[in-house]
Amino acid sequence: MLDIFAMIVLLILVAAGIALVVVIGNIPGNIARERGHPQVDAIATLAWIGLLTLGIGWFVALVWAKTKPLAQAEVQQ
Repeated sequence: MLDIFAMIVLLILVAAGIALVVVIGNIPGNIARERGHPQVDAIATLAWIGLLTLGIGWFVALVWAKTKPLAQAEVQQ
């Protein structure tokens, strides 16, 4: 009985971990999409590849998603 309970808890933890990785992986792409960034696909791809490379690329994608492209910044001035 205890083995079944332990397996259920383990499955719940694995599912929660996978869900957390999916949510975190989508953050830069969602930010870029909301801000109307012209390179949304590249940012989202870098975010997912960045998660596989211990998170370095994910932070780059996050910063890239938050920046305004030069063409948009010049038009608004």
